[in-house]
Formats: sequence, structure tokens, C-alpha cells
Amino acid sequence: MMSVLVSFLIQPDIENKIKHAPDKAYEIGVFIGTMLPFILLVILAYLVYRYNKIRNQ
Repeated sequence: MMSVLVSFLIQPDIENKIKHAPDKAYEIGVFIGTMLPFILLVILAYLVYRYNKIRNQ
């Protein structure tokens, strides 16, 4: 539910940035900058899971 709300809030801003991008490199930077927080959260969640799994053994 929350991710749907966040995606609706973020999507128009990203589309606007890409539409007014000066070149292709800027578009790639916007894409990486958009995906980076989600990737970092997934990595953090995995590390916490692995730490707790090892600690419980």
C-alpha cells in the first residue's frame, strides 16, 4: 500500500526530469539516483536477516 503511494508521488517528478534532460548521461544519472535508495534498503535488509540467522544458530 505504502509503496504504491510513494510510486505515485515520485513518478511524475522522474518523468519531468527525464523529459527535460540535457543529454543521455543525465537520464542515466536520474535512473541510478532513483533506484539506489531501494537497492540499499534491500541490501540492508539482507544483511540484518543474515546477521540474525547466524546469531540464532
